Amino acid sequence: QVQLVESGGGLVQPGGSLRLSCAASGSNISVNAMGWYRQAPGKRRELVATFTAGGNTKYADSLKGRFTISRDSAKNTAYLQMNSLKPEDTAVYYCKADLSYYSGGYFYRHYDYWGQGTQVTVSS
Repeated sequence: QVQLVESGGGLVQPGGSLRLSCAASGSNISVNAMGWYRQAPGKRRELVATFTAGGNTKYADSLKGRFTISRDSAKNTAYLQMNSLKPEDTAVYYCKADLSYYSGGYFYRHYDYWGQGTQVTVSS
């Protein structure tokens, strides 16, 4: 069973920081790409930051300098460090991964495997 589990969301005051984690678990999985998206109420889901399959990082232009994505490949885990948080950063943050694995003798690849999301609320 392949899972993406996010953690680290919560309530934080403006100017504060949070660190989100996304861990991929399952037998014989390979994480080809992993990143973070967010969706605020009434808005479309948007890219926050991601590692691409080519190993590069990509950020939403508006978030560069405040948000940093990192990873621990040995743990199949990606992190999102969010600093200087603003009320407009309030959203559900989702992890998305490009995963591949073998199961029952078959090869599977999921290009858009989503986690359940974690709520981030920035408010005083």
